[in-house]
Amino acid sequence: MGKKGKKEKKGRGAEKTAAKMEKKVSKRSRKEEEDLEALIAHFQTLDAKRTQTVEIPCPPPSPRLNASLSVHPEKDELILFGGEYFNGQKTFLYNELYVYNIRKDTWTKVDIPSPPPRRCAHQAVVVPQGGGQLWVFGGEFASPNGEQFYHYKDLWVLHLATKTWEQVKSTGGPSGRSGHRMVAWKRQLILFGGFHESTRDYIYYNDVYAFNLDTFTWSKLSPSGTGPTPRSGCQMSVTPQGGIVVYGGYSKQRVKKDVDKGTRHSDMFLLKPEDGREDKWVWTRMNPSGVKPTPRSGFSVAMAPNHQTLFFGGVCDEEEEESLSGEFFNDLYFYDATRNRWFEGQLKGPKSEKKKRRQGRKEEPEGGSKPACGGAGTQGPVQVVKEVVAEDGTVVTIKQVLAAPGSVGQPRSEDEDSLEEAGSPAPGPCPRSNAMLAVKHGMLYVYGGMFEAGDRQVTLSDLHCLDLHRMEAWKALVEMDPETQEWLEETDSEEDSEEVEGAEGGVDDDDSGEESGAGD
Repeated sequence: MGKKGKKEKKGRGAEKTAAKMEKKVSKRSRKEEEDLEALIAHFQTLDAKRTQTVEIPCPPPSPRLNASLSVHPEKDELILFGGEYFNGQKTFLYNELYVYNIRKDTWTKVDIPSPPPRRCAHQAVVVPQGGGQLWVFGGEFASPNGEQFYHYKDLWVLHLATKTWEQVKSTGGPSGRSGHRMVAWKRQLILFGGFHESTRDYIYYNDVYAFNLDTFTWSKLSPSGTGPTPRSGCQMSVTPQGGIVVYGGYSKQRVKKDVDKGTRHSDMFLLKPEDGREDKWVWTRMNPSGVKPTPRSGFSVAMAPNHQTLFFGGVCDEEEEESLSGEFFNDLYFYDATRNRWFEGQLKGPKSEKKKRRQGRKEEPEGGSKPACGGAGTQGPVQVVKEVVAEDGTVVTIKQVLAAPGSVGQPRSEDEDSLEEAGSPAPGPCPRSNAMLAVKHGMLYVYGGMFEAGDRQVTLSDLHCLDLHRMEAWKALVEMDPETQEWLEETDSEEDSEEVEGAEGGVDDDDSGEESGAGD
């Protein structure tokens, strides 16, 4: 009894501390959020000038990360909304809506009156009713200098059949946040976690909310059992058995003044209705078997065929006293909830490549001009190490895993054209974090994201696809050369206040938004 009582007391103490921190964060961030509200209102005034929906065929969207990429429930389309871009000096955010037609391989920019304000790190969930609805909650807006943040707590729905946005106002919902996760569960949206950050403080959440799609009402859930600690950027997916799995994520805590310690979580929990009741939930700790992903943050998630959860990329930051370096990933993992087991996604390589290996590649010299990929007889994945030199002279090493070892780095042959017809051979998407994923008809699509090269952040706009049934090779649908991306060195002058409209206002213009390469 004594130990249990002590534990419960400790738990109540932690809740009080969290409540105090939230109050402290709220007070300090109120002033800066008021400043940003004026800027957001300015952009909404510009958006309000749209009086009708206009669909414009366009080139692929400009580079961005922390956007949402969703699958249309009835059409062969992917829907891209929001996102952010940083050019070294200024942060740009977006509320643009793009539609990618899978069969035609074409992009369309859809300008709809009264859209949600610009944002990134929001959550978007598609449900099939009414011809399809895209529900968007929360996310953040940043000042041009990237030092002030406004966290949204609004809920929007895009009616896909009529191409109209609607803001759904309902009390009792989550506080403003970004980095949260949201899934559709039966006739509800279930939301978990996230964080809120101001200039000096931050708080991470582990609360759970449900939004009823029939009554349009929020309710806060109070699951029993021991659940995840506060975090953002986790994996959240619905299991075939009707539960909700939460895995990993990131959080940080202040260890002393001006010193924060980040944690990459690698634990897994199951949230499910208790005794089949939808008003009573319970958390359970899970211990999956198999080959698990290494701990990381910034990974991306989508639902794969057979109700498996697909896990891609991310970054493992190594925090040192004076610097922060990261190893970026482009590996694939699958979590099978039915078997409670992780699997590493291994590519088989295109058939034409395997045929060439069988027809005597062994006799050819090993390596060619780039011996980094190993011998022709090598089996299994191959690691390629690429060095990128930043403008400041910093050399950053990027490790990339190629699952098909026969093609890259070997001499060209007369059969090489047949290999390219299968799409771009390995390597596929380069290592990255905060990319956007979607799965349609068993095809995985990966768009955008970012990686770092020294002090430079490279934001991506490429699009790759992979047949998850065949697991042979990636195909590049939109390619990008990161070397061509503009990067501006930081300046010491304080020009942000004078350039608010110049930094962000240009994105409102239909043409300049395309040319600038998007937003952060």
